[in-house]
Formats: sequence, C-alpha cells, structure tokens
Amino acid sequence: MDILWVVLIAIATLILGLLAGFFIARKTMMSYLKKNPPINEQMLRTMMMQMGQKPSQKKINQMMKSMTQQMDNDDKKKKKDK
Repeated sequence: MDILWVVLIAIATLILGLLAGFFIARKTMMSYLKKNPPINEQMLRTMMMQMGQKPSQKKINQMMKSMTQQMDNDDKKKKKDK
C-alpha cells in the first residue's frame, strides 16, 4: 500500500511540474518576443526590395506601426477572453 502512494505522488508531481514548466516557458517566450520582435526595419526593407518595391522610410514606419498594433490587439483579445 505504501508503494502505491509513492507512485501516485510521483506521477502527480511529474504532471504538475510539466504543466508549470509549460506555462512558465510560454510566458517567458511571449515576453521575449514582445521585447524583441522577430521582424525589424532592416528585414522589412530587404523583403520589399526582393519584391521589387523601392522602400521609403514612410512605408517602413507604417508597416512597423501596423504590426505592433496587430500584436497589441491580439494581446488585448487574449486577455479579454480570459
């Protein structure tokens, strides 16, 4: 009977540890991506040049602003749904 309790506690601890690790890693990754977005102005400029467009600073700024607004809107929706 004692061995059964030890096994059950071990399994429960493992499950709780996995769940806690997942949510901590997810929160850390989300904050990292918010502070360091995967696309910056230089990447946008390069993509536009590859598509055959001549990128002006105004276009670059507009695209960066729209991407940050989209990320903020997504964050607000997720918080509102919770």
